[in-house]
Amino acid sequence: MANLSLTAMLNRCFRYSFSKAGLRSSTMDLGDGTVMHIWVPKVHIKSKPTLILIHGIGANAMWQWNDFVSPLMSRFNVYVPDLLFFGDSYTSRPERSEQFQAQCVMRVMEAHGVTVMNVVGISYGGFVGYSLAAQFKERVEKLVLCCAGVCLEDKDMEEGMLQVKSVDEAVSILLPQTPQKMRELMKISFYKPRKGVPTCFLNDFIREMCSEHLQERKELIQALHKDRKVSNLPKIIQPTLLIWGEHDQIFPLELGHRLERHLGDNAKLVMIKNAGHAINVEKPKVLLKHFKYFLIDTFRPMEPGNHSNGCKTD
Repeated sequence: MANLSLTAMLNRCFRYSFSKAGLRSSTMDLGDGTVMHIWVPKVHIKSKPTLILIHGIGANAMWQWNDFVSPLMSRFNVYVPDLLFFGDSYTSRPERSEQFQAQCVMRVMEAHGVTVMNVVGISYGGFVGYSLAAQFKERVEKLVLCCAGVCLEDKDMEEGMLQVKSVDEAVSILLPQTPQKMRELMKISFYKPRKGVPTCFLNDFIREMCSEHLQERKELIQALHKDRKVSNLPKIIQPTLLIWGEHDQIFPLELGHRLERHLGDNAKLVMIKNAGHAINVEKPKVLLKHFKYFLIDTFRPMEPGNHSNGCKTD
């Protein structure tokens, strides 16, 4: 059946696309029961800044960053890791926190000789990116967080801010095991969800992308919510761009405003209209524009209307 799998075929297409863009696949044993897979430049050019793209809960890094690698390669040395329990990355250690994920990302970057970097993280990848910036202040220059509810508090769920009422319900949707749950995930991830996706494709995607390391991924989500309070969230010092979909139902826009208040003058919030949580799929060109503007045009201030007190239109 594997050779008839549309998901497996798309995975091969993405692999080819990453390679054509100038990346190669690298798998590294960190020596403590942890193996990290990462896409690295075939040639690291010292005159270019380094950029890490960190994926969210979903398939693997290729599925979430395929539209971004090629356009960004001209200006950056782009590195794209698979987080633990996604793609070919895993650990036999018991840690499930975003702090441990960040440490593993930093260790694999150091192993490739990279010590200073810019970081872009989407959704769960933003939690890991934030932790990288907090733990390795001198290593992370700039940070972009896309729809990453790092200011989430455990009480938000009880108080009705989120679509789900419990962590178990969140797990059942974010790690879908049936076509019905996959359709629920699409409904809350997209501003305009695709309709009429055949059940056979949803089953194929679940089998290929959502069944491996299921228990460990559940534990990652559980660790994310446990005893979470803004008062315990470290304030990072790096310039930070927050990008949010106007209609995000997984991490509502209010969490972006909350994080901007938490970080003060170091952060600016950009809202993307007519977009939900999956802004990398719905608005890749708009996202790319903001990435380049913030990461490359270092000395220019943000344009009026490009932050929280003015809606960004596309």
